[in-house]
This record gives sequence, C-alpha cells and structure tokens, in this order.
Amino acid sequence: MLTIKEFWREFLTTTSKGSTTNYIESFHFDLTEEAANGLLALVLSGVKQSTAGSLLAYECKGERIPQKGDYSIVTDWNGNPRCVIETTNISILPFNEITFDICKREGEDDTLESWQRSHRRFFTEEGKILGYEFTENMPVVFEDFKVVFEK
Repeated sequence: MLTIKEFWREFLTTTSKGSTTNYIESFHFDLTEEAANGLLALVLSGVKQSTAGSLLAYECKGERIPQKGDYSIVTDWNGNPRCVIETTNISILPFNEITFDICKREGEDDTLESWQRSHRRFFTEEGKILGYEFTENMPVVFEDFKVVFEK
C-alpha cells in the first residue's frame, strides 16, 4: 500500500495538478474500524457523497472548515489512502433543521430518524473525546464532495 505522500504524488501526476496543489487532511470516517471501513466502501461505490461534522469539533481541534475546491485523502481505518475527494459545497445548519433531503446525500440512512439517531450517538461520543456537548441546535457542517481519484 502507498504512503499518504506517495498516494498524493500519484494523484498529482495522474491528474496533471501542479505540485503546489495541497490537500487539507487525510482521515478516516467515524470512531470505529467497522464504521470507518463501511463508510469508505459507500464513498468508493458512489453512494456516500457528503459528510456531516460538528462545527464545535472543528473549533475544539483548531481546524478550519473545509471550503469548496479543497482536496482531502480518505483512508481506511489503518490509515491506508484509498481516494481523494474534492469538496463541492459546504452548508452549516443546526442539527434539528437538517432534513432528509440533506442527510440522504450521506448515503448512510433510509430515514431522517435513523440519521438523527446515529449522528446523535456520534456527536455525543466525539464531544466526550474533544470536550464539547451535543445539543439539538448544535451547528453541523455539511460537506458535499466528489471522488476525484482512487487507486
């Protein structure tokens, strides 16, 4: 398996992007191996085309919110790079104002209720780790993306 650096270099070469093109992060989804690898499979199959994150998590980690045109490397749980995604849109909405039309782009749930249940769990657990508290009106960063490279 390629390292992150080798994978990125291959992306730049394959897509003829300039060497000054950067990625904002390499990451895996979720907090467990099973979930991370399952969500990666949804991305690679084209089902998952967006992700939701807590604005408070970005603030706690001192990270900037993704912006349209940003590149990120998605890895499996073990940190092996699997694809490059490009951010196509960012929306910030309170958790309790997210509709099924919005959350279904994540490709994870069949109903708004199941999305809310799984994301309440995730944000509550993440909040314990990072030091924020989930609330129903907590701002959620909804990032739409497209896969632009995979190997």
